[in-house]
Order: sequence, then structure tokens, then C-alpha cells
Amino acid sequence: MSWQTILAIGSGGFIGAVLRAYLNGVISHRVPHDLPFGTLGVNLIGSFIMGVVIAYFMYTTVFSLHIKSFISTGILGALTTYSTFAIESFFLLEGGYITLALINISVNAFGTIIMAGSGFYLVKYFFKV
Repeated sequence: MSWQTILAIGSGGFIGAVLRAYLNGVISHRVPHDLPFGTLGVNLIGSFIMGVVIAYFMYTTVFSLHIKSFISTGILGALTTYSTFAIESFFLLEGGYITLALINISVNAFGTIIMAGSGFYLVKYFFKV
């Protein structure tokens, strides 16, 4: 991996991490609940955007490898919050909130896949592929 790719991923990661903290806070503030909707929202939004971006990258040659890495691995990799989701799910289980934990795990696991696929097919539809 070149130093330019490493720099692109690291720069994107900084932006994605800050964006994650901001969006998580906004969502958590607007939807107060025992279920961690901030993390869920960030994971769903990030997964949808990842589907859009990857599909767009597949159907165009506009962006260089460095820009693709900056956006997908950097920004979106840091934006989505799998490790946060994991510890929050653990705390729900440990706290005896079994139903909430299972809802959180299910919606994060299946919802993010559905959102990534939705984003992908949305772009594919516009490119009529």
C-alpha cells in the first residue's frame, strides 16, 4: 500500500470519526431511548451510503484509487460503528435487556445489509445496468 493511500484512508478516517460522533449525538438527542438509536442510525446511514458509493465506483471511472480509499475505507469505514454496536449490545445483554439487545443486534445486522443493498441497487437503477 502506498503512502498516498495510507494518507487518504487516515484523512478520511478522521472525517468519518468526527461525523460519526456528531451524527450519533444528534440522533441520540432527538430519539432518547434505552435502545442505542444513535449507533443504529449511523450504521444504517453509513451502510446505505457505502452501497451507493461502491456501486458508483463500479459503474464509473471518475475517481482514482486514492479517492475511492479516502471515501470508502476512510470516511465510511470510520463512520460506521461496529465496535460501538458490539459493546452497546453487550451492555444491553449484561443489563438484562434481552429483548432490546436482540432487536439492536437484528436491526443492525440485517438493516445495514438491506441499506447497503438498497444504496447499491439505487445507483444501479440510475445507471440502468
